[in-house]
Amino acid sequence: MDSVIRAIVIYAIMLILFRIVGTRTLSQTTTFDLVLLLFISEAIQQALIDSDNSMTNALLLVITLLGINVLLSIVKERSKKFEQFVDGTPVVLVENGTIHRERMEKDRVDEADILESARILRGVERMEQVKYAVLEKSGEISVVRR
Repeated sequence: MDSVIRAIVIYAIMLILFRIVGTRTLSQTTTFDLVLLLFISEAIQQALIDSDNSMTNALLLVITLLGINVLLSIVKERSKKFEQFVDGTPVVLVENGTIHRERMEKDRVDEADILESARILRGVERMEQVKYAVLEKSGEISVVRR
């Protein structure tokens, strides 16, 4: 039972931490981000396993973590407020050519990020060509060309 409680606590803490870090960071994984994620997983593994390295404990932890994930998806389906807390909401970064810098700073997005998405998705070269740029819940930036 101790392993289940540890798994629930670690899951909740990691969910909150990654929510604070933001979706933009998670969607654009770099080599550094991957290395950091590996270090985090190794550190958390010690907290989850403690001194019990048995196969039974490992399976119990996997089942617990998957169960939490399924439970959260069910709760998110039923509660839009909870879904917004866990997944966030889309944020309009550029609206009719007006750049919302305070929103960009909050989500750690800069003009270069928007222009990169605009070039890739819509062939846009300049910010003046962007009608809307939206930071989606997934962390991707969608762009509507003028």
